[in-house]
Amino acid sequence: MSAHREEHLRTGGNAARPGADVRRELAAAGPTAWIAFDQEVRSRLRYGRGDSAGPREDPHETLLCHPDGRIREAALDRAERWPELVAIRCADWAPAVRDRARQVLGALLRTDPERTARTLAPLVLRLSAREQGGWALARLEEVLRDNEPVLAALRAGADLPARRYAARLTLESGRFDAPALARLAATEPDPVNARLWADAATRLMATDGPDDEAVDLLLGARSPMVRATGVTALRGAGRAEEAVRHLADRSGLVRACARWLVGQGGGEPLPLYRELVTDPGRVTAYAVAGFAECARRTDGPRLHALLAHPDGRVRAAAVAGLRLMDDTTDIAALTALLEDPWPAVVREASLGLLPFSGRLDTDRLLAQLGADRPRHLRRAAFRLLRARRGITELRACVALVEDHDPHLRAVARTGVRGWNWQLSLHTDDTDRPELAELLRRSAGLFDAYEMGIRRSRLGLTR
Repeated sequence: MSAHREEHLRTGGNAARPGADVRRELAAAGPTAWIAFDQEVRSRLRYGRGDSAGPREDPHETLLCHPDGRIREAALDRAERWPELVAIRCADWAPAVRDRARQVLGALLRTDPERTARTLAPLVLRLSAREQGGWALARLEEVLRDNEPVLAALRAGADLPARRYAARLTLESGRFDAPALARLAATEPDPVNARLWADAATRLMATDGPDDEAVDLLLGARSPMVRATGVTALRGAGRAEEAVRHLADRSGLVRACARWLVGQGGGEPLPLYRELVTDPGRVTAYAVAGFAECARRTDGPRLHALLAHPDGRVRAAAVAGLRLMDDTTDIAALTALLEDPWPAVVREASLGLLPFSGRLDTDRLLAQLGADRPRHLRRAAFRLLRARRGITELRACVALVEDHDPHLRAVARTGVRGWNWQLSLHTDDTDRPELAELLRRSAGLFDAYEMGIRRSRLGLTR
């Protein structure tokens, strides 16, 4: 070893903190933190940034990231405590460093394959995108394919790429039956993995025959996509008649699959929905939503009747359904719902009234902006006032520039700052004194220069 390299290994260059602290911090931060650490150390040492203290205890993690390839190669002789940095060096641009690192990583995988694979999988997956990153991933895959405990740990881990990679390897192994795959789909929080498990379960049932346990697991999943897969699987399981139970599912995707399955069996979903929404004991918000998704214009009265339902969720679904059917002509009924105690009802009513905002009572809406009014009423009123455009929108925005509601305040300030004051002077039903007063009330949003420009364009010379 040259004297140059021996000196760097002895002093650690301009090293940073003790290795134990670095390891704890980087391990807690995740795999990308190791890559960032490698890049930061190399940049700091290459351009001379850092402290200028004298020799200290060898900071091995720094040497493994050193910009000098000879130092990186020498540091790999005792790098077993830093498998993450060894994995990074396996994709190093320098062949000598790369080859030595691969020898070290290969030894780690032979002596402690489970721990090494579990520790390095998230990092190696990210490094695999590099030109020389495929080697470590291939060695890791050799360990993982026959190691279900480590695959299970990765499938349940917090790192999303590792979860998806482990799922793909598991599926390629073909060791799980349909119920096991359905159980994984039903409990998987990641939508991509859930889709993989669910599709694999249905493919297996298509080749090996239906499995009631697997279908029931899919139907009971939290994920709408998985439940929809379960509804579709009912047909192959000879249980198509159960599709009726899912017509009022909370997911529109599942409801659509249930309607399709009912139709495949020769049934008609619409009459079934009509029975649901007219039965006080069975009507739910999701039944109303499903009904609106396939109802005809002549079914409007059934939804109008639900505007007075005691359950706010049902009322909100009825208003949303009327909007979906383009049946919002009963302005009086929708306007009355603007003071409903249920926020979702008010929101849906305001959305339905947007095309008719010009026909609403402006003074009544402005009164709803009062600070003492419930937040959902104030937001709905502001939405409708802004839809009026012109001076009405400006008045509403100015009224809320100092509002206590962060959302209303932010929207109002954006509206005022972007307002074309000069255009309002010539096109809106207003006059110069009112615009001057509105500008004065919003003066806190502009600096002296901005205010001067706006006053000049309004012809306010004093």
